[in-house]
Amino acid sequence: MVTYIVRRLLLMVPTLLAITQRVFSVMAMAPGGIGASLMTRGGDMRTEERLAMQAYLNERYGLDDPLALQYVRWLNRVSPVGTTNAPDGSLSGFGFKVPDLGMSFVKNRPVLDLVAEALPITLLLNLLTVPLVFGLSILMGVYTARFRGQALDVGISTVNLALWSIPTIWMGVMLIGLLASEQYLKLFPTSGLASLRSDTWTFLPVLTEAGWQHGYLLDVIWHLALPIVCLTYGGFAFLTKLTRSAVLENLSADYARTARAKGASDSVVLWQHVFRNSLLPLLTVAGSILPGLLVGSVIVETIFSIDGMGRLVVEAVQMRDRELVLSVALITGLLTLLSYLLVDVGYAVADPRVSYE
Repeated sequence: MVTYIVRRLLLMVPTLLAITQRVFSVMAMAPGGIGASLMTRGGDMRTEERLAMQAYLNERYGLDDPLALQYVRWLNRVSPVGTTNAPDGSLSGFGFKVPDLGMSFVKNRPVLDLVAEALPITLLLNLLTVPLVFGLSILMGVYTARFRGQALDVGISTVNLALWSIPTIWMGVMLIGLLASEQYLKLFPTSGLASLRSDTWTFLPVLTEAGWQHGYLLDVIWHLALPIVCLTYGGFAFLTKLTRSAVLENLSADYARTARAKGASDSVVLWQHVFRNSLLPLLTVAGSILPGLLVGSVIVETIFSIDGMGRLVVEAVQMRDRELVLSVALITGLLTLLSYLLVDVGYAVADPRVSYE
């Protein structure tokens, strides 16, 4: 197992190089090149002014250098091992250094600062959504398999199929129109993660002289209710069906019949024997969760005006913000490869028959 893990870790290096190189090439080959978004902010400048601005941008960001040199320069900057520059710009040596994700072309801010602002919001949404989706889906999948063909199985399957058929963008618009609109119920806010004056409130609910104040915590929960609904309902159908199929396959296995013949109760057979052997498909799906935590949901964050990673990445792609797009691609690729490695290790933990020796 150790040899397998080390080999997989070493293979991550060329894989990450291929991912970032492909993203860099696509951006470079787009109409206008990488600096196109920078030049569009020039407006109606005269020809000499535009040429001067273009020369300044090329010199500042090195856009007039060969593409291969630009990519190698970026790779050296984000790598923990490489060359370092002296204050006068000359090379000072080769060795370990602190990776630098660079400056955003469009926002003119460090990429790390932009990610640090948007990532906690996306993580908050996903860390609330993922346990809810997996927890409810596992329960529904196990018990629909246990009561196959009965009213519970038919009812849950029908509802989940209906939810799976509803597009997320339509659901979000309908929730805002019915539950948040002033013309109807107005039970929830339409956008954001907190009220404008929430920073002056206490964290927990409190009774003040002015009346009841629900506090910052309840205010955030109130704002997160509709986005979490949009993020969770679509996953129920797929994961429930996947769990149900895996549990049904193992319920009829020889080891399950042997456990029943030895006097084990149905709950023991279901949860201690069958469920553990049904985890492999769920582990496969879980491998895509880790990179998803970073990227976020573009649709939900856009509908509810949440400044998370989803909106940040889309804006970076639209504006061709090379440094931000490449940094997010690098981090997402690294998390994806690590998640697949964790899934392979989880296979061996869940099923002793799996071996990588």
